Amino acid sequence: MSAASSSAPPARPAPAPASAPAPMAALDWATLLLLSVIWGGSFFFAKVAVVEVPPLLLVFIRVSVAALVLLAVLAARGGLRRVGPATIGAFLFMGLFNSAVPFTLLFWAQTHIQSGLASILNATTPLFTLLVAHLFTRDEKISGGRLAGIVLGFAGVVTMIGPHLLDQLGTDLLAQLACIGAALSYGITAVFGRRLRGLPPMLTAAGQLSAASLILLPAVLLFTPPWQQAVPSPHVAAATLGLAVVSTAFAYILYFRILGRNGATNISLVTLLVPVSAILLGALVLGERLSTESLAGFGLIALGLAAIDGRPWRRLRGRMRHR
Repeated sequence: MSAASSSAPPARPAPAPASAPAPMAALDWATLLLLSVIWGGSFFFAKVAVVEVPPLLLVFIRVSVAALVLLAVLAARGGLRRVGPATIGAFLFMGLFNSAVPFTLLFWAQTHIQSGLASILNATTPLFTLLVAHLFTRDEKISGGRLAGIVLGFAGVVTMIGPHLLDQLGTDLLAQLACIGAALSYGITAVFGRRLRGLPPMLTAAGQLSAASLILLPAVLLFTPPWQQAVPSPHVAAATLGLAVVSTAFAYILYFRILGRNGATNISLVTLLVPVSAILLGALVLGERLSTESLAGFGLIALGLAAIDGRPWRRLRGRMRHR
């Protein structure tokens, strides 16, 4: 991404500090929950839009419109700046593996398998993130609490969405592998993105999405030229705009804010909360009934998050010692 009017020397990604990421404060948990609600809505937007817009073109529209929105806001606020080759390289990596590849894989997979199964497979993201962080960082190692919490959270997602969907494993294998590939891609970039924590979240989001747009452009022109597509209906156009502005531009500002403050493993927990948000939105907005399985799944996810956070157990042990 290029430059603004500033003559300051190029900014480089700040190296990850040796100290551990900050514990999740109440505001951080609230931000993570808000992000899960926004990304829960993205499944709805995508399901509406992909009926009329080819998956590859939809991904391109999503990231390019989001990038233009963020760049316009940054320009208006004087937040654009020159960035050096190392930062541009990091943006390209994040744009490819945190946007272009996983978005395309997930959108394509949703045309072949049920969205519930896609959500379950996407909820493996924290497991991949935990493994990658353990291998490539010094301050986010696997602990018993974290591993137990992620397993509990994943079990909660399966319980909530429906264990019967696991019967479909092995059918439409390519679509299921696409979801796993997207989860792995998210896990890798959650760890890699830590090196961008020295940049403002909006600038990082704009850089990643601009890079993703440039990466996708040749493939879009080759395989799904926009001028050869039918004009989408108004409700599809509105869903596409919501996907780009709310579920991408705004969402990635929150994503990089949490990643910079709380680390890779904590940001990956959003994939456990997205199904919760989607089901609660259905109950609150559409009047859908909360099933016993949903409530049991919520409980397991809550226990998992508590195990990862660790503070409830420490307080309980402290009270027991003082008895």
